Amino acid sequence: MVLLEMSIVPMGVGDSVSQYVAECVDFVDQSGLAYELHSMGTIVEGELPEVLALMRQCIEKMAEHSDRVSCTAKLDFRRGKSGRLKSKVASVEQQLGREVSK
Repeated sequence: MVLLEMSIVPMGVGDSVSQYVAECVDFVDQSGLAYELHSMGTIVEGELPEVLALMRQCIEKMAEHSDRVSCTAKLDFRRGKSGRLKSKVASVEQQLGREVSK
């Protein structure tokens, strides 16, 4: 399984990009993959081909709005493990002995 953190935005469309981010989040939501939206990007969990295809789809959608698209992505591949979207945070909280800010 893979955790993919991505931030994809069209360039030159103004100061606020929330309407474009919402389009990508809609693709992510429709994919059926587990995900979390946060203030600087979206983390998706799934098989490598699925998450890469989703990222490509989001990039192509943003290219409809701009000739230049910025994409920042980070992958964490770990064979045989799933549910890490939640379990990685839970592991840190266990080490701390308390919940962290969400």
